[in-house]
Amino acid sequence: KTIRYHARQQDAPKDTESHTNDDLHDRMKSSEHDKRKGTRDMNEKVIIETVKVAQPKLRREDLLHVLKYRYATKAWDRDKKISDEDMQTILEAARLAPTSFGFEPWKIIVLQDPEIRQAIRPYAWGADAALQDASHFLVFLARKKADITFGSPYLEHITHDIMELPEQAYNMFEKAYTGFCRDQHKILESDRAAFDWSAKQAYIVMANVLFAAAYLGIDSCPVEGFTKDKVETVLADTYHLYDSEHFGVACMTALGYRGEAPHRDKRRRPLEESIIWK
Repeated sequence: KTIRYHARQQDAPKDTESHTNDDLHDRMKSSEHDKRKGTRDMNEKVIIETVKVAQPKLRREDLLHVLKYRYATKAWDRDKKISDEDMQTILEAARLAPTSFGFEPWKIIVLQDPEIRQAIRPYAWGADAALQDASHFLVFLARKKADITFGSPYLEHITHDIMELPEQAYNMFEKAYTGFCRDQHKILESDRAAFDWSAKQAYIVMANVLFAAAYLGIDSCPVEGFTKDKVETVLADTYHLYDSEHFGVACMTALGYRGEAPHRDKRRRPLEESIIWK
């Protein structure tokens, strides 16, 4: 018995006019194998071992040493570059950052192209030296309202492909997130409110980047000194690095190695001014 593909039969060569059931079965098995392989490849990329990770036993003195070493670097050693291995570790630290609901409404542009760096310099006064001399320059993007509305293609990708939520959990997420957005934080009341919520998540990611860099002995400088609409015009409209319907620029960070020692020690308010215990 054969299965014939009538729509193509008149154009097919004699030896391909029909296919046996075994042929069809083999193709179905191959298709299923490819599908399973695709799922495995996706899982290898998105699943991060957490359950069996041992509790860290690091010294608190080392933690504070890393945080004291970090400072907002203004002068850079232009000849000293971050290794690919260290940069990959920093970006992995960004990926491991927590975000509200685990929705990850951010993306990073690693801006290494000298032409584009120069193009945003007139609109990024807080990054003038870094854009010229820092080893790496990161632009943190935050997603806009269209993407963080439940049911959007982006959140469907997160909940189904990344989180792999079963139906009951998906429904719980929808109820909780809708109430969070509408009644508690009102983040979807305006485009700006939605973007600002996403930008908060991008700042958490940036904090991970700053700490990871300092841990590796790499200097950094977080940057807010830029004209947002001008920088976005250059990156999105001129160089088409992202779709402005979905993203806006939240903040920036320069990474590299200090070109001079800090000029003064850090100054911070004492803990009793900053912490309330009850």
